[in-house]
Amino acid sequence: MDPKFTEVSQVFQLFKAAFVRKDFDTCMKLLSQLKVTLTEFKSLPPLFEETPNAIQERTLARDIYEHAVFLSVKIEDQDALERDFFQLKPYYTDTHGLQPSTQEHPILGLNLLRLLVQNRIAEFHTELELLPSSALENPCIKHAIELEQSFMEGAYNRVLGARQTVPHEIYVHFMDLLAKTVRDEIAGCSEKAYDSLSINDARQMLLFSSDQDLVKYIEEEHPEWEIRKGFVFFQRAKESAPCKEIPSLQLINQTLSYARELERIV
Repeated sequence: MDPKFTEVSQVFQLFKAAFVRKDFDTCMKLLSQLKVTLTEFKSLPPLFEETPNAIQERTLARDIYEHAVFLSVKIEDQDALERDFFQLKPYYTDTHGLQPSTQEHPILGLNLLRLLVQNRIAEFHTELELLPSSALENPCIKHAIELEQSFMEGAYNRVLGARQTVPHEIYVHFMDLLAKTVRDEIAGCSEKAYDSLSINDARQMLLFSSDQDLVKYIEEEHPEWEIRKGFVFFQRAKESAPCKEIPSLQLINQTLSYARELERIV
C-alpha cells in the first residue's frame, strides 16, 4: 500500500477518535492536516487520474469530507459547512466505482436544511432539481422538502414541531436555527402590519411559550421595539426605517422622452 495513503488513514483514525470524545479543537487541527495531504493524490477532484489506488483514495477522501461536514455542524460554523459540502459534492456526483455512502442522503438533506435556515429558497430549489428522482423518496430529503413547503405556506407550527421527528440527530442543531429564521420572518411581517400588539398576542404570534422568552428575544434581536404598559410598540422601528422618495416628476419626464424617441424610430 502507498505510504502516503497509510499516513492519511492513520491521521484520519486520530481525527475520528477525537471526534468521538468531542475534542473539536484537535479535530480541526487534524482536518487541516488531512486536507493539505489530500491535495497530493492525483486521483481526487479535480484531476480524477486513474491511479492504481484511485478507488481507495477517493473512498477515504469522501469519508474525510463527510466527517468534515459533521464537524462543521458540531462547531456551528455554517461557512465551513458550505465549503466542506462543496468539496464533498464531487464524490457524490462525478466519481464512479465507489460503493454508495450511507451518509450521502443525510448530508444532502442537511445541505437543503442549511439553505432553508439561511432563507436561500432559490438555491434550495436549484439543489433539489439536481437530485435524482430516487433521492426524493429518502426520509432525509423528504424532511427538508416538507419543511420548505410548510415554511412557504406560513405553517410555522408545523415547522417548529418537525424538530421532534428529525430523521438524523445531526439535524437538531439546524432545526433550532430554523426556529429563529421563522421568528425573524414573523417579526418582520408583524412590525409592518401593526403599530403595536399586546404582549400576549406578540408571544403567541412569535411562538414563544413565556413572556420572559419574548422579552429576551426583543432585547437581543429587536432593541428598536418598545415594551410599555403591556404592549409591544413597533412604531419606533417604522420611524427609524429610511424612507426613500420616489422621483415621480423625473420618471414621468424620462418616460415621455422614451415615447418621443420611439415615435421617431417608427
